[in-house]
Amino acid sequence: MNTDIENLFKDKVLGHPAGLFVLFFTEMWERFSFYGMRVLLVLFLTAPILDSNPGWEWPREHALALIGTYASLLYLTPILGGYVADKLIGYKKAIIIGCAVMTLGHACMALETVWSLYAGLALLVIGTGFFKPNITSVISEMYRGKESKKDGAYTIFYMGVNAGAFFGMMLCGYLAENYGWAWGFGLAGIFMFFGMLQFWLAGSLFGKIGDKPLKASEVFDPSEIQEQEIEEKLNPFTKFDYVLIILSSLGGLMYLFNDPLSKIENINFLDFTLQLPFSEDVLDGSIVTVLLALFIFLILIISRTLRYTRLVRNRIFAVSIFGIFTVIFFATFEQNLGTMTIFARDYTDRTLTGSASLIFKIVDALLTTVPMMIITWVLYLLFKKTYSRIPFSNIFLGIAFIGIWGLLIFRLYEKFAQEGNEVEASWFAILNSFFIITLAPLFSRWWESKYNPSAAHKYGIGLILQGLGFAVLVFGTLSIPQGAATASVSMIYLILAYLLITMGELCVSPVGLSYLSKLVPPRMIGFMFGIWYLAIAIGQKLAGTLGGMIDEITATYSLSSFFLIFTILCIALGGISIVLNRPLKRMMHGIR
Repeated sequence: MNTDIENLFKDKVLGHPAGLFVLFFTEMWERFSFYGMRVLLVLFLTAPILDSNPGWEWPREHALALIGTYASLLYLTPILGGYVADKLIGYKKAIIIGCAVMTLGHACMALETVWSLYAGLALLVIGTGFFKPNITSVISEMYRGKESKKDGAYTIFYMGVNAGAFFGMMLCGYLAENYGWAWGFGLAGIFMFFGMLQFWLAGSLFGKIGDKPLKASEVFDPSEIQEQEIEEKLNPFTKFDYVLIILSSLGGLMYLFNDPLSKIENINFLDFTLQLPFSEDVLDGSIVTVLLALFIFLILIISRTLRYTRLVRNRIFAVSIFGIFTVIFFATFEQNLGTMTIFARDYTDRTLTGSASLIFKIVDALLTTVPMMIITWVLYLLFKKTYSRIPFSNIFLGIAFIGIWGLLIFRLYEKFAQEGNEVEASWFAILNSFFIITLAPLFSRWWESKYNPSAAHKYGIGLILQGLGFAVLVFGTLSIPQGAATASVSMIYLILAYLLITMGELCVSPVGLSYLSKLVPPRMIGFMFGIWYLAIAIGQKLAGTLGGMIDEITATYSLSSFFLIFTILCIALGGISIVLNRPLKRMMHGIR
């Protein structure tokens, strides 16, 4: 296996093995399809049936509840997908299976029927479970023995994530809002298919890396194995632990599939009625089940934690506190693809004329073409190094890029041909990715400087920044009357809100897993990673549930009151995190 790693490092692009950039582009197309579809979903479900671009006219509450369930399940299936890859098929096969299943999912959604919508979402959840954990595992395996280069590798990979999200939301959103929803959903599937072909045909570049499950002796050096064995003897999993895990997981799934705030008996789509299991009796039972599952889960965590020494116990309790903050963070942060997208469509003045329109077109053109030029240059460097070794992979990758450039030029031509300009509602969602790409290097330098904040301060700063982002929306919506379904608020409020919320994300999201890996003992780290993703899943579901209250709160109070809830919640929890800094530092016992 070391020979394969050395072979990868012989052909370098920007100081890293060419294989990293194969993974970079594979992830880019997957994120292109994922975010391109997801930003459309809430717009499609809530668009009026009689609109020029008709949707299904779901109530916002129901659409956001479905999206919350979908997003939360995306963080649960990777646990199973990672296990199957580890034990049975290996990482590379799992990635290819995941891409193929997601391609079928996008194809189903392009049909725009009830059965195909649910089938498509189910396939996307399953495909993501195979894809998401295993592509990062390939990177980890590639850099085994070269740990000093891992941070740079994951930074490059993270840029691929955001580049895909950026162009996916821009182009899928443009086609869907201007030419029909099926065009947007279909485009997402086409580039997912190209991503699968590109990775599959580049398999020989990786040698045996990711081909089959690794033995413990291949992953750890002898001293690490000995340390882990000692840890296992101190705190082995018992049959009682596994029973508690199964019971609490069943309760968690009950919560995800039954939204306690929904009282839906049926949803009418044109001439079709879909019966949903949301009756009062079922909900009462599910709430009891969820509370019981949470109680069992607490017993599991406490019983396992108490078996460790005082130092380890304290660190795990610190992780648990950060986990609570993580749930709330994602419950509020994920409004950016839910209620904030609705706000962009229904409450934002997106029409520009005169000089304002021309300035926006120029800025939009630069925003579109400059990142694409940079990525195309990286593609050229990859071609130079690998064309003779993986020619067919490069050909399909080149075809995909020609397609992207064609769509970008077509979009810009149509924009500049218009006298004025109407900004698509989906356009605002790309701001999150744009701000991450531009601001991530600044935050990375901050974390590496002598002014690097503690973990509690990072969480506190992140939550407060996110709260300030929602505060901007509160201020911008003060003039909207109670119960108003539409308005024309300046888009500057939404742009500034995305900026502050993204800055908050950079303080919280990238550092959470880092602290988890530092604080949790080796024997429990796999279990705690699963718990961490479960916390994110709950936050995603809560995001849909809380977002679904927008109509009720707007009708009873005002739209500014709706955003004020998130403002107060984020700033209050951010303040609590800062106040807890000293006790949390003591519980972490020197870990920074």
